[in-house]
Order: sequence, then C-alpha cells, then structure tokens
Amino acid sequence: MKQYFEDYKLLLRSVPGIITAVYCVAVVVMNLMANKIIFNSHYVAADGGILVSWIPFLCMDMVVKRYGPRAANKLNIFALLVNLAVVALFAIISAIQIDVGAEYAQGDIYTSFNSVFSCTWFVLFGSSTAFIAAGFINNFTNWGIGKMFKKNPDGKLAYVTRSYISTFIGQFADNLIFATIVFIIFAPIYWGYSLTLLQCIGSATVGAVLELIMEVIFSPIGYSVTKKWKKEKVGAEYINLYAPEMA
Repeated sequence: MKQYFEDYKLLLRSVPGIITAVYCVAVVVMNLMANKIIFNSHYVAADGGILVSWIPFLCMDMVVKRYGPRAANKLNIFALLVNLAVVALFAIISAIQIDVGAEYAQGDIYTSFNSVFSCTWFVLFGSSTAFIAAGFINNFTNWGIGKMFKKNPDGKLAYVTRSYISTFIGQFADNLIFATIVFIIFAPIYWGYSLTLLQCIGSATVGAVLELIMEVIFSPIGYSVTKKWKKEKVGAEYINLYAPEMA
C-alpha cells in the first residue's frame, strides 16, 4: 500500500499540474451538469454533462501518449475521488438549515442552491461507474492502437488515429453506461419516468459523435503539447521507472 501511494505521488509530480487541475474541474462540472436533461426526443436524449465530457477524454489521450494507460487510469481514479469529495462537501452544505429571518419568510432562499448541489445518489453512482469504465476502455484502446504504428509511433497520424477511435469508443461506453444505470434502472423508481433503450443507444451515439468533433478540433493542441513534453523530458522520472509497461 505504501508503494502504491508512492507511485501516486510520483505520478502527480510528473503530470503537469494544469492538466490535473483541468481534468478534475471538468469531471466535477460534468457530473453536476449531468443532473439536467437538455434535450429529449423519441430517439435521442442528452444531459448537460455532454457539453464538457470531452475535456477529460482529451486529457486522458495526452496522458496515455506520454505516460501510458495505467498512469491515465490512476489519474481517472484521482479525479473521481476529487469529485466524490466535492459532492460530499456540497451535500453537507445543502443539509445545513438555518433560520434566515422574517425578511425571507416568503420562501426558502436556499432551495435553488440545494436543488443544484445536492446530487442524487444514483446519478453520482451512474456517472462514477460510467466514468471509470469508459476511462479504462479509452486508455487501453488508445494505447493498443498506438502500438500498431511501428514506423512512426510519435507522428501526427498515429496520434489522431488513436485519439479519435479511442475517444469515440470510450465516449459511447460512457454515455451508454450512464444512461442505462440512471434512466433505465433508477429513474423509473425515483423519478417516475425513464428513457427507452433506443433513446439510450441513440444518445450514446450522438454524444460520442459530438464529443469526437470536439476531439478533432482540439487534438492538434494535445498533439503539440505531448511533443513538447517529450522534447522537454517532462515526467522523465516516472517514464524511466515505468518504461516497460509503456513499451
């Protein structure tokens, strides 16, 4: 266990802090926004998390390229723990009730705050399960495709191919797992309505396509940053220690 935490400390020292920060913030915001449906039709539905869920996948692809899939998986777990800590803090704040005085007697001025920040437990469970599962799928798919490029593994073609394919597969898995858990299993019990399996599949597909478009737009930045990391030997201590697992 001590070695496990030492490995984590080394990883968090090695990955640039801006990547870890953006990653964690995106995961927290994504899960907050997942509480609201922003589109619903007969074949497709989408929650607000779709607007930012491409950011963690972009970060994952960059980390996989430089540090390997296991490092990205560890970062996934770290981001999930940060999200759970934030949710717990929100739950505590939302649970605190005080007398705000007669001037606010018309109603509870904190109702809106509580409705936003008191995350429903099964939404949290669904989003956490989907995020971890999709992260593992994305990271090992990205790594596996990268190994197919023998001649120029660090070229742009190799980077965009592994990023595009893994992002689409990972995002599809993320969206489908989340929608199935939340809107097919639990929503009928607690909310009194549900999505159909066709809507979940349609949502997962459309969401994956939209998020792939964002990956296409921003992947040049990811490619440029990873090239700079390699040139400047960013994270060399971690990479040298775990080089065999990334080979």
